[in-house]
Amino acid sequence: MQPASLRITILGNDTTNLYNHRFEVVRGLVQAGHHVEIIAQLQHFTQEFSTLGCTLIPFTVNRHQKNPLKDLKVLYTYYKLLKASKPDVVLTYNIKPNVYGGMACQLLGLTYMPNITGLGTAVEYPGLLQKITVFLYKLGMRKAHTIFFQNTANRTFFEERHLIGKNTKTVLLPGSGVNLTKHLPMPYPNGKETHFLFVARILKEKGIDMYLEAAKRFSSPTVKFHICGPFDSPDYQTKVEQAVRNGVVLYHGQQKDMKSFFEQCACLLHPSWYPEGMSNVLLEAAASARPAITTNRSGCREVVEDGKTGFIVPVQDEKAFLQAVEKFLALSWEERCQMGLRARAKVEKEFDRNLVVKAYSEELGQAYA
Repeated sequence: MQPASLRITILGNDTTNLYNHRFEVVRGLVQAGHHVEIIAQLQHFTQEFSTLGCTLIPFTVNRHQKNPLKDLKVLYTYYKLLKASKPDVVLTYNIKPNVYGGMACQLLGLTYMPNITGLGTAVEYPGLLQKITVFLYKLGMRKAHTIFFQNTANRTFFEERHLIGKNTKTVLLPGSGVNLTKHLPMPYPNGKETHFLFVARILKEKGIDMYLEAAKRFSSPTVKFHICGPFDSPDYQTKVEQAVRNGVVLYHGQQKDMKSFFEQCACLLHPSWYPEGMSNVLLEAAASARPAITTNRSGCREVVEDGKTGFIVPVQDEKAFLQAVEKFLALSWEERCQMGLRARAKVEKEFDRNLVVKAYSEELGQAYA
């Protein structure tokens, strides 16, 4: 049973991310009669949240800061803001809001529900930084009412390291889900050219080097390679700009609306090994009825069915990735089109964002029944 009205505070990195991946959840909460406050960096889409009736409080978290002592300021700010707003429940997203927001909630005795949107590179490799990060996760998660996971590998990681409190419930979500009315199936492109698309922050772990190699290998007057996304490193900006000068890629920067790019795209290439919860770009491409080539990595392999909706290759295996691209180029138009249609059918069945909205509604109902 859903409570009549709650004061709900959402902690996230920024309003752009929250709008792209959580807007339907926020809208569902407001429509259910709850007052929603958002604490995040105010980027794009602030008007959309304000129109819903949300209260927006600006706070920028440095995602790249890896010094826990300096991050104590984040904990203090969350504590101060949450103490002032006195929410009934706090929903958190992204690593630092999850960890430091969770600690602040414990200090204030607040009910909180973190969403593990990916473990982050700090826990990817054994070492001191991993030990520190795991310890921080344990502190932040230990008294959560519910922890939402986006893939089973992340949940297993938490279970094996005893990061879940004995009274904490876990819920497995289909990632962030995908808005199937916003991302509609598009007619498959039937031109003489084949357009590949890479959409991600441009960094090594997203597989940009492999994508550039594929572009170098297969780019031609009839095979085009497109890149959309911001640079995370000056080194990769130099590499991409050189590839543009060489005529092997087309760089479009960070895009607010991807519709025209998915419309033109014959196949999404996502050779990532970044530790994400669930790849949103894979979900959006599939919803647009586009095949994808990705890696056998948690957060990626769940979205693609190898040989049916695209191809899955081993992580960081450039040879296998290039072979998959070559295999795709050899497919007929009809085979490519059918892959895209099967991709759409899969996300309709398994990754509808309404499933995520329903899960949040159910957890709030059980917490305040």
